[in-house]
Amino acid sequence: MSAPVAPAAPAGATRHAVRLGLRRGWTEFLLSVRSPQDQGFYLFTAVVSVGYLWLNRDGEVEGTTLSFPTVALPSVLAALAAFGVFMGPVFALAMEREDGTLLRHKAVPHGMQGCVTGQLVLHALSAVPQLLVVLVPSWLLFDGLVRTGAGGWLVLAGVVVLGMAALLPWGMVVGALVPSTQKAGTWGMLPVLVVVGISGVFVPLQQMWGWLQAVAQVFPVYWLGLGLRSAVLPDAAAALEVGGSWRTGTTVAVLGAWCVVGLLVAPPVLRRMARRQSGSQVQAARDAALQWVR
Repeated sequence: MSAPVAPAAPAGATRHAVRLGLRRGWTEFLLSVRSPQDQGFYLFTAVVSVGYLWLNRDGEVEGTTLSFPTVALPSVLAALAAFGVFMGPVFALAMEREDGTLLRHKAVPHGMQGCVTGQLVLHALSAVPQLLVVLVPSWLLFDGLVRTGAGGWLVLAGVVVLGMAALLPWGMVVGALVPSTQKAGTWGMLPVLVVVGISGVFVPLQQMWGWLQAVAQVFPVYWLGLGLRSAVLPDAAAALEVGGSWRTGTTVAVLGAWCVVGLLVAPPVLRRMARRQSGSQVQAARDAALQWVR
């Protein structure tokens, strides 16, 4: 006689868990934007980024008639988006694993689905004010910022959304793998710093060695920056890029591929993390954190 098959989880229960996750993500986002600490972070981001562009407002990119703020702004936005949507989940999952939040989610039916949904919503929404506090003042201060008009704004928004979709799942993966919040910086911050550094965000890709250019074009950060430049800069500026064009189709394909692969990799990694979560692990993590503080 064959073993009984466990009944499939009701679709309604899954939908309910996702709805709770959406609500949780939205609520945590509202709490975040009202937090003085996060408001101070947004203000700091705006002052540093816009101040840097303002100090170089009279400069022109060598060999072109383009102003420095116009060319630098897409790189600033790409770097902010990459750090925000990648490092946010890394630290959040590491902290929730140590404080027992993930263990509580695990004890609730479909709790992990709600947890993951909430994290995705929270960090996707949190990137919006971080970008707006730089983009809106820059638009008001610098003439001709988005030279392609309404179409350029639509492209910019679409690239940001696609870039976040490509990076968020990988932030969840790394967050599930880091052993502790103390090591989240090493596991997450250092790799993303390296990737951003070689992706043409701060230094034009053409000025790097050929093999480094090839490596940079494997990762989504380069394509995020390229897509944002295509939205902000005039068509003639495409001649400054690798291949002499914006490569819009390739940008969409690469970012989409990173998104799809990330969505395939993240669930089993998160399930493995949930299976290994136990009360003894939470207590051990708390004890390690106390030792680290001391």
